[in-house]
Amino acid sequence: MKQEFKTQINNTENLILSKEQANKMDAISVAKNKWHILDQNHSYLCEIVDSDFEKKTYKIIVNSNLYEVEIKDALDLQIEAMGFSSGNSKKLNFIKAPMPGIIISVLVQKNDLVKEGDTLLILEAMKMENAIICPKDAKIKAIHIATADTVDKGKLLIELE
Repeated sequence: MKQEFKTQINNTENLILSKEQANKMDAISVAKNKWHILDQNHSYLCEIVDSDFEKKTYKIIVNSNLYEVEIKDALDLQIEAMGFSSGNSKKLNFIKAPMPGIIISVLVQKNDLVKEGDTLLILEAMKMENAIICPKDAKIKAIHIATADTVDKGKLLIELE
């Protein structure tokens, strides 16, 4: 299976880069976080000046030009397609079912205060238990499901304030 990475540069330009293409680049480390890269007879001096490993975002200076780069692999694209986009999750107040399944347990109640990363409920799908986590610090506004409910993909599960 061919491994590809989707990159977005300065929130506008998209570039698909395969692992094979990345490995063909001639890159030499010249200092910490600095590389000299030769690609198709072009020379580039690159420096990573800031990085957020969890969000897979980087600020890179290439030949004195600053670029903001976001990198997504196949798993990131699949998660985004399921409705769990980390960039948009901070703005969302609706937790929806990412797939059809059965609610195994609801771990919160209306008016509970929850933190980013807290588990809200457990959804069983295809004999696997999936923890649905809170995307931000919030208050539980409403719960639209109960234990043992069967849900379809996209069903509203929990509302946040």
